[in-house]
Amino acid sequence: MKAVVLASGSEGNCTFFSSQNVRILLDIGKNAKYIKEKISEINEDPMLIDAIIISHTHDDHVSALKVFLKKCHPKVYVTEKMYYDLDFLKTYDNVVIYDDDFYIGNIRIQTIRTSHDVSDSRNFILSDGLESLVYLTDTGYLNRKYFSALQNKNYYLIESNHDIEMLMNGPYPKWLKQRVLGTLGHLSNKDSSFYLTKLVGENTKKIVLMHLSQKNNTEEKALETFYQTFKEYEMEFSDVVCAKQNEITKVCDDKDFVCR
Repeated sequence: MKAVVLASGSEGNCTFFSSQNVRILLDIGKNAKYIKEKISEINEDPMLIDAIIISHTHDDHVSALKVFLKKCHPKVYVTEKMYYDLDFLKTYDNVVIYDDDFYIGNIRIQTIRTSHDVSDSRNFILSDGLESLVYLTDTGYLNRKYFSALQNKNYYLIESNHDIEMLMNGPYPKWLKQRVLGTLGHLSNKDSSFYLTKLVGENTKKIVLMHLSQKNNTEEKALETFYQTFKEYEMEFSDVVCAKQNEITKVCDDKDFVCR
């Protein structure tokens, strides 16, 4: 299994995943030029992407999709509501509508319904039979009914969007602060680290904190909250990093590079 976060933040989000000769993009924000450059940077070919799975249709998760599809021809996986949100997909001939769990080749994708201010939002568990990866971002909360499915996975890519104190004392207007903090908003550092205390198990190898706000968070705050929360619950885990907006973050690869 190979996984690399190509971009993570308010300007755009995209993660590369591959296993058993299947190459997948989870979301495709920022711009197509950037995405193609980063795919090439990890020694992959943008033309060989088999599928793009969309979690929701906010611009920072789909902004590169239309241009990317003009030269590349992967399958695009969306829910029915997402399909109607993205008008340009109506003229694209390689769309797959998903609702529940599905397979791409031998890769199983389990879908998690999330809570965000869009028509539909999903997150995912990807498994190749040997390893598993959780992709969890852009949600106001995580429903407890999914805990058992999400527990003890190998890799967690999870939103840690904001520090609550920074958000409340920051420049956002009141309505936007309420949106971010609400049940249709984003996970705070405290939310993310709390959920991880319920999910991390003996098989967990690495955690990547994603979608950090540029104005309401810092890597130092996110990591500090993570370690404090784990200490409160008498848990230890040391392999945790923050994904970046304009740099790749290597999650795992059994061949070409060492996780960092």
